[in-house]
Amino acid sequence: MGGWAGLVDLVLPAECAGCGAERVPLRYAVCAPCAEGLDGLRPGPAAPTPVPPGMPPCTALGAYDGVLRDVLLGYKERGRHGLAVPLGALLADVVAAALGGARGGVLLLPVPATAKAARARHGDHMTRLARRAAERLRRAGWPAAVAVPVRALPRPDSAELDAAGRAAAAETAFRMRAGRVSALRRAAAGRRVVLVDDIVTTGVTLAAMGRALASADVVVEGAAVLAATQLRYG
Repeated sequence: MGGWAGLVDLVLPAECAGCGAERVPLRYAVCAPCAEGLDGLRPGPAAPTPVPPGMPPCTALGAYDGVLRDVLLGYKERGRHGLAVPLGALLADVVAAALGGARGGVLLLPVPATAKAARARHGDHMTRLARRAAERLRRAGWPAAVAVPVRALPRPDSAELDAAGRAAAAETAFRMRAGRVSALRRAAAGRRVVLVDDIVTTGVTLAAMGRALASADVVVEGAAVLAATQLRYG
């Protein structure tokens, strides 16, 4: 489906969100060479070592380095919200790959941000990407929907934690929203359920999401992420 091809900014940002080049033509905040590099990525399996119990099979667009890393940081941390359009399209490609390319009903469940993170980023960045991905999937013939039945509880910033700290924080990271279980089961009926996130590192977050959903008797088929830490990708 492709994320960047043919897309041009109406208002040019100051610099490329990938390489930082200034005063060059940009396509959704990315210069042509960076856009071509991102469009050339192909989704593949990603798994941490070891795989945490309960983590669903995961597919990633690429390794968390280079242009992909810089663009994700621009989107999440530097307010480049226009990147949601092409990143959502690329996430749709990952979802399709995770499901083997067979079109059918799919329910995307984004890993939610904490309230603190959502305030800092002017919204939940993964819910925004999931909705863009669902739009792209629907245009490609997939009956896709998005649900946000899980709430993220306050926890330390994962970037500041080691593997053991991430695992401990994940144990109490999520809770089903009150009154959402029945609606979630209806939304999941007849659809393949896929978790979506931006980056997978240790996998404990995806495993914790899977456990929260299992408590509602919802089976997760897989996870789709944009990036995996480089040493674990492949």
